[in-house]
Amino acid sequence: MLREPTSLDVDALVDLLSVSDSARFGLDEPANDFAVLGLIERAARERAGGISFTYVITVSATKSIVGLIHVRQLDPTFEAAEWECTVAPASRGTGIFVEAAHLAGSLAFGTIGAHRLEARVPIQNGRANGALRKLGAVQEGILRRSVRRREGYVDQVLWSILKEDWTTPLVSAMRVH
Repeated sequence: MLREPTSLDVDALVDLLSVSDSARFGLDEPANDFAVLGLIERAARERAGGISFTYVITVSATKSIVGLIHVRQLDPTFEAAEWECTVAPASRGTGIFVEAAHLAGSLAFGTIGAHRLEARVPIQNGRANGALRKLGAVQEGILRRSVRRREGYVDQVLWSILKEDWTTPLVSAMRVH
């Protein structure tokens, strides 16, 4: 299930975003209570402004947070958007990313009207690159030394998926709260 993050999620999100290979979601500093609270507040402002949406990924049975997914517009009409996601190591390989991506993608393509979703993934993150391939995304290129990580600049793979290639039924977006 996807839901909007709240201030009650700070501790769980600090833990999630402290994993060395987690997506950064615009955080320049290490994940801490202050930074994550700012992320939650920014997510609410940007959703209200219609420029992005951010959801925590929860396990339906336990309601525990196992990930975070963010979709932001790349143009004023939201026809092109970028998404990023991170999933807790204990939940990787369980299919939770694919399910969350189907929900977020169906919302972006169906409700919001996006035409294109892009993702940028460090080239060495084989699991994330494989998951995007499984979703039907197309590798468009390599962005050389395009993002700074602790070890210096790293290459990223640019992926895209188009609305006409999206095969997930749009009704799955009803599980987004």
